Amino acid sequence: MEVINTSGRRKTSVARIYMTKGSGNIEVNGRDYKTYFSTPTLQYYVTQSFNVSKTANEYDVKVNVAGGGITGQAQAIRLAIAKALVEINPEYKKDLRAEGLVTRDPRMVERKKFGQKKHVLASNSVNVNQLIIEENYRCQQEQHLTRY
Repeated sequence: MEVINTSGRRKTSVARIYMTKGSGNIEVNGRDYKTYFSTPTLQYYVTQSFNVSKTANEYDVKVNVAGGGITGQAQAIRLAIAKALVEINPEYKKDLRAEGLVTRDPRMVERKKFGQKKHVLASNSVNVNQLIIEENYRCQQEQHLTRY
């Protein structure tokens, strides 16, 4: 079997993998994936595609991953492995698609807008003005009810 080369992305993380027939070794940036991803959840993300397709311990994977945080990196590796498995055997695609492993997650962090604290959070003065308007409206309604 030749080397299968695919890539996966998540947020700002990019993973490039090289998959060959082997014994299940997964090497991430020159280290074993269990030392690179210390939490069980992240280790599960990396091996999830193999578990769904029932091909655990059949392929060796070498990964170069960069950018983003460790969760985004683990999910980028998961997508790249799923794409490589589909390239090896298209019959895996049905099971992987059912688990949502073949589709890239398009969500990205929204950029900060100028004049605001965050991407949509406006300053407090706007909130105070809205409260004043609502209070005035309530007072007008109460005055109207007491007159009649």
